[in-house]
Amino acid sequence: MNTCKILMPIGSMGAGFNPETFAAGMALGPDVIAVDAGSTDSGPGYLANGMCKYTRAMLKSDLSIAVLAAKKAGIPFFVGSCGTCGTDNMVDLCAELVEEIYKENGLTGKIAKIYSQQTADIIKKKWDEGKIRALDGAPGVCRETFDECTNIVALLGAEPFIKAWQNGADVVLGGRATDTANIAAMAVYKGCNTAAAWHGAKTVECGAQCTDTSEDKGVFLTVDEEGFTVTPLGEKTRCTPYTISAHLLYETSDPTRLTEPSGSFLTKDAVYTQLPDGRSVRVIGSTFEPAAKYTMKLEGAGIVGYQNISLVGITNRKVLADPETWIKNISAYVDKFIRKVGIDPGDYSFNFKAYGYNAVIEGPVPVGTPPPREIGMLLTVTAKTQELATQIAKIFNPYLLHFPADLNEDLPSFAFPFSPVDIPRGATCEFKLLHVVECDDPFELVRFEYVEIE
Repeated sequence: MNTCKILMPIGSMGAGFNPETFAAGMALGPDVIAVDAGSTDSGPGYLANGMCKYTRAMLKSDLSIAVLAAKKAGIPFFVGSCGTCGTDNMVDLCAELVEEIYKENGLTGKIAKIYSQQTADIIKKKWDEGKIRALDGAPGVCRETFDECTNIVALLGAEPFIKAWQNGADVVLGGRATDTANIAAMAVYKGCNTAAAWHGAKTVECGAQCTDTSEDKGVFLTVDEEGFTVTPLGEKTRCTPYTISAHLLYETSDPTRLTEPSGSFLTKDAVYTQLPDGRSVRVIGSTFEPAAKYTMKLEGAGIVGYQNISLVGITNRKVLADPETWIKNISAYVDKFIRKVGIDPGDYSFNFKAYGYNAVIEGPVPVGTPPPREIGMLLTVTAKTQELATQIAKIFNPYLLHFPADLNEDLPSFAFPFSPVDIPRGATCEFKLLHVVECDDPFELVRFEYVEIE
């Protein structure tokens, strides 16, 4: 029976491998080490700016553990979505780190760099051909939207990872990819059950989050011709049918049908069985439906303005009794003054978040809710330039310190926790593309580069 054993050491490279569980995974004899390194969870700023949310030192630490172990075992190492956002420069950064690790340890080998960043012109051509469609909840776009994106990426499937490995790469560093692509790739190549390869990859994409604890970080996936098995790496950690099946609810609109570039895997008839060791779970019964057209998800983000923030602490009981009215009154009062000094209303916006009141859960506060003891009132100003955002924040400054709940009463005093009070936050970004593009083949929007280290 065709079998593929995959070590998934952590849910996000750069977050810090657990050396003990990693060693336990290597002791099980994996055919490949695979780790996802990207996400949109932390917002559009990483893609818009082409940056990683982890430090260079943390990336190198995790890469060192995996690269050295893979080299010693004679197995490949696959990374998907290098540097959080998967832009070309993040692939290059990870390649630079791997080169350093090889040279520092006197190793030789071949590194594959798979680029999935796209130019606006390439995507415009696809748009003109009618080959781009929106995903549910995607922002509205027009042809000009592609020029508004500072970075656009197309999510890789499994095929580029397989091709790079077939071309002799020891370490395969992928640009933005589906969370499952690099994990499923070797199992697909080895002729294992296609649905099981994808279903298993989806299950372990976040490492130990499919177990009864996420502290141990890593898990071990075995895929064969009938199904897959997930084994935890921590001695006291357990997988159960509940923890394994529950992960299908994570970041999915339909846990019974999950779509990848080459097709969809269907989990409605999947059967989850606790194995006799009491820690591992076996899954069979999922099926795979090939796609009529190969597709890649597009993610694009851009800068939409610049921000300045100010925070003030308030314990004034009259304000706390009705924060919404205070926010409404100070907003109207200061906005009227801003317009008087000749600033175009179309060039800025601002909002307040009252932390300790309802900054996180917006909407009417239930009747009978007692006033908080204190609130942290956060002002966020967004404008066309950083200079303008800072100017407006400074206009707000004296009012944030003394604006009363009742304009006919004496001025209260609030408390700024920092000085200077207003803090330039820099560019603010948003996702502009969450779409799907049809491709002629899995490699149409993909570029490969190889680095030989001798």
